[in-house]
Amino acid sequence: MKMTKKSLLAMLLAVSMTASLASCGGGTTTTSTSSTDTSTSTSSTEESSAAETSTPSTEGTTTAGSTPRNETLYFAGQQWGTINDWNPMSANSNNAMAIGQSDISRVLIYETLFMYNMIDGTMHGLLATDYEWNDDQTELTVHMNPDAKWNDGTAVTAEDVAYTFDTHVKYSSSTGVDYANYIDSVEAVDEGTVVFHAKCDDAGVSINPLKVLEYLPKVYVMQKAYLQTVEERTGSDAEAMKLDKMEDLVTSGPYKPYYDDDQKVVFIRDDNYWGQAESMWGKLPVPKYIAHTIYADNNAGQVALAAGEVDVCQQFITDVQKLWEEQELPIMTYMDEAPYGLCATMPTLWFNLTKPGLDQVEVRKAIAMAIDYDQIIASAMSNQSPTFAQVPRSIMNPTEAEQKLIDKDALADLQFNGKDIAGANALLDEAGIVDTDGDGIRDIDGVNLSYKAECPTGWTDWNASLEIVAAAGKEIGIDISTYFPDTNTFYNDMTTFNFDIVMNGTNGASVSNPWGRAMQLLSSSYNDLEINWSGNWGHYENARADELLALIPHETDEAVLKEYYTELSQIYLTDVPSVSLMYRPQLFYAVNETVWTNYPEEGDDIPPTDCTDGYGVAALYELQLVNP
Repeated sequence: MKMTKKSLLAMLLAVSMTASLASCGGGTTTTSTSSTDTSTSTSSTEESSAAETSTPSTEGTTTAGSTPRNETLYFAGQQWGTINDWNPMSANSNNAMAIGQSDISRVLIYETLFMYNMIDGTMHGLLATDYEWNDDQTELTVHMNPDAKWNDGTAVTAEDVAYTFDTHVKYSSSTGVDYANYIDSVEAVDEGTVVFHAKCDDAGVSINPLKVLEYLPKVYVMQKAYLQTVEERTGSDAEAMKLDKMEDLVTSGPYKPYYDDDQKVVFIRDDNYWGQAESMWGKLPVPKYIAHTIYADNNAGQVALAAGEVDVCQQFITDVQKLWEEQELPIMTYMDEAPYGLCATMPTLWFNLTKPGLDQVEVRKAIAMAIDYDQIIASAMSNQSPTFAQVPRSIMNPTEAEQKLIDKDALADLQFNGKDIAGANALLDEAGIVDTDGDGIRDIDGVNLSYKAECPTGWTDWNASLEIVAAAGKEIGIDISTYFPDTNTFYNDMTTFNFDIVMNGTNGASVSNPWGRAMQLLSSSYNDLEINWSGNWGHYENARADELLALIPHETDEAVLKEYYTELSQIYLTDVPSVSLMYRPQLFYAVNETVWTNYPEEGDDIPPTDCTDGYGVAALYELQLVNP
């Protein structure tokens, strides 16, 4: 156990809390109110009344889905609602605990070739051991781990990797549609060697090596023989392939399905898991079971965390430090002090650059200068973000891996820390953007600068942020009103360019970032999309930015990359097409040390990705029982 202040508190309190849980459970679980199947976003806070939650038992029970408490790691904030299937090709699994195929993929059931570590930007081998580009980055050779096995005992081979890619492309899954633009083919050279052939332009230059590399820690490898079985029963029909529930799944991960219904999802450890080979972990993960009660809302999950019924909580918790400072609970976060978590995303205010006034850089910059970011961070985020004084603005997130890729001195003169009302007013006055009719609102050609700032209702930390933005507008003679529609309306407005000002997140940490985020912030390649989910929602255009974005994927010299990213940041801070309001964890991470301890914390090499995602899964092999 790490002897942090909170871990020491955990040691002192764990015995009494465990005893309390045992007396409440008494070998059986309490009756729980049925959780509502509601979806939520982990990028926001949702507040509602707490629902009753079941108390996990400390001994075996006959209750459906119950498992021994001292063998089970309980989660909150990842699974919302009943799962639909176990199919990585599906667009509607609602199976977040098993299928989190993202920039840092969840590897409990299915596995990727490599695991990304957001702390230092490295990739750790999983189903594969190493990779290497050829000189012109048109071929990426990957060597498989010869110990890797499917849970039916057969070897994971290069044929499986190649067939997985071919299947995604053949049946037009979202993965196949995406990567077919960058990967021409995947070749199984022999059982242990696979070559990714990059798609090239007419000159033979790889279109985007970063997207090829991104495939390795992101896309689950599926078994060729099993995929052929699914093809046979679906008649190789594309829609049927994507809708198949795959309940007879063959996987390679350390856990397999055990129980699921509308109230709980439980995985059980595969004690024959190949990863206990010396070439990998050398042992099995410590918890025998992974369980996630399906809570009705964030508040219910937080109540369960405080009660010791949840071990790992992936939810935003306002003033999380009060759980140990005031309530004296054995709860810890990745960092002992604010911002408490490792921030990697940047919720951002996007301006519609076709709106009168917002097409003027002076108006955009004045709004950006006037916003009180310290208030947003202190109140809306309850200090769970570094300030912009601590981590100055750029297109980079606050992680060390990205910050080393910019020249901060070169950006110093372009910084603005907010609440500069005098400076913002002076900028507008100098540009001749004034109030000509005395109504208190500045105007251009007789049209008032009046805008709606939009994000979904119920995302209370974002709602509070936009209220602070609106207050800043009032201080400088710009009318900004808040608009909080339902989530579907919000996404429709954003993706169809039907907004004035919209708040949305940015890409976090991944092997293809910060380039992917730079694309999201600055690339004009998305501007002709009728429905745009990709980025640059304000329709910014800058020829030099597009040129730099095209160069970066082909550049391997870190010094040159630093020049490119610094110049992109200079363009971004000069033209202000959008403005980030805060830094934010890619995954929230609060753990209760009543039952388990030795979780990742600052200074470790294991990232705080909830013991499930990318190299964060390494935490499962280091956990210890508080009372063995």
